[in-house]
Amino acid sequence: MVPPEEEPTYREAGILINERLNTYFSHYQGVKSNKEIYFYAMIDIALKCINESKKNDVKPITDILDELSKEIDENLK
Repeated sequence: MVPPEEEPTYREAGILINERLNTYFSHYQGVKSNKEIYFYAMIDIALKCINESKKNDVKPITDILDELSKEIDENLK
């Protein structure tokens, strides 16, 4: 059961999946098996998620800021 407040997100996910599948089916139907086309779409979506999560990864920045803060503190002593 989908929580009502998450329904728009689920619908958006369904649209993304259908778009990817339609793209791959239009290019590979008759050339590749349906199973392979589904795998291509899944890999495409997974890569998009991974790349998006890397864009939002602020850990490298916070690590640099922490290091700079330590250096500033040491030099102010």
